[in-house]
Amino acid sequence: MNRKEDSFTHSKNAPDPVGLYPHARKAGSLFFLSGVGPRDRGSKNIPGVELDKNGNIQTYDISKQCHAVFKNVKYILEETGSDWQNLVDVTVFLTNMRDDFAVYNKIYAEYFHDNRPCRTTVEIKSLPTPIAIELKCIAVINE
Repeated sequence: MNRKEDSFTHSKNAPDPVGLYPHARKAGSLFFLSGVGPRDRGSKNIPGVELDKNGNIQTYDISKQCHAVFKNVKYILEETGSDWQNLVDVTVFLTNMRDDFAVYNKIYAEYFHDNRPCRTTVEIKSLPTPIAIELKCIAVINE
């Protein structure tokens, strides 16, 4: 890998990362997106999530989170110079596969009707913020 060709992207529209990492990194002819969640840019607001006073999830709407996370992925892709149709691989992390998979899968099919990247969906115990879904994506660069 030629380090001079690598570049980092920090989106002006997607939520800030929760750690020391870029939204995306170019390597050769690919963009690798860091984990993207459904948070709103510039706030701790998570669409469809109600938290108690201690920051614990009281209720959440997986549908609203799915739409928000796909929107955030689109923001990052647009700022890298790529686009939705260039996604080639999507890893999805869900915190409640049993209850959320059917809704997420239906919404995923709406967004990926024309482009069908490879996909892996994994259930995990928790994510770094009180969210129920996160995506890790790879996209090719527009030529």
